[in-house]
Amino acid sequence: MIYTVTFNPSLDYIVSVEDFQLGKTNRTRAEQMLPGGKGINVSTVLQNLGIENVALGFAAGFTGEELLRKMKAIGFHCDFITLEEGCSRINIKMKDFDGTEINGKGPVISQEAVDQLMAKLDRLGEGDTLILAGSIPTSMPDSIYRDILAALSGRGIQFVVDATKDLLLNVLKYRPFLIKPNNHELGEIFGVTLTTREDVIPYAKKLQEKGARNVLVSMAGQGAVLAAENGEVHMQPAPKGVLVNAVGAGDSMVAGFVAGWTQKQDFLHAFRMGVSAGSASAFSDLLATREEIEQVYQSIAR
Repeated sequence: MIYTVTFNPSLDYIVSVEDFQLGKTNRTRAEQMLPGGKGINVSTVLQNLGIENVALGFAAGFTGEELLRKMKAIGFHCDFITLEEGCSRINIKMKDFDGTEINGKGPVISQEAVDQLMAKLDRLGEGDTLILAGSIPTSMPDSIYRDILAALSGRGIQFVVDATKDLLLNVLKYRPFLIKPNNHELGEIFGVTLTTREDVIPYAKKLQEKGARNVLVSMAGQGAVLAAENGEVHMQPAPKGVLVNAVGAGDSMVAGFVAGWTQKQDFLHAFRMGVSAGSASAFSDLLATREEIEQVYQSIAR
């Protein structure tokens, strides 16, 4: 079974505002309210691809109730821990200004709630896949990713980690199956600027030397690079299409790769599925459907 964990999920309030002006009343032209958080995005795209999975995380207050309702409506299984205090956050995303957003802080996660999560994860074993994605609330220990991999290491679980800097570096010694930094995050780790696919390759391999088995690097308009554990290196220019919504594109890439690997255990197929899912989501108002992903896949696999 595939499990995702979202430590600080949200309701994403995505708004389009015509002629936005600071200091004035602005009215939305269009709006959406969607379940958000990197792990939830991964679960959504896996579900769209027909891959069964379980979403784990924390929910609080009336926003948490709505978050759970929306996730169940999508169709994947949720096994969230309900917190007694606080509210799950609402993140405001300005669709007309790509990358402009206001993210909420989220509820306090108690040690008791962390222990409940660890108890759920303790049930995982041989053949399961665990996807840890995104940032963590300030109330949680910054060692949580490392603690989880340390507790579950040696059980035959495939770990997938999509996080930044120390959250990512601290888990490498546990040999995660897949990590997915983008080129800017990868460059930040090593203090360099990486602008081309060729630039990325030696630094992806450095992360393999530190313990990562497969390194998938997303590069937005420059495409993506995969350094695979069998020594293969795959590069793919960005598929042609119109950028509509970049939110969740990286999470979709993770979901596509995991789905592709689940289907064929072939690195090139998994890589192309990852690129296709990430691009299809970027070309769509919502996270990509199976049909949209298959259409992009056909365009790059010719």
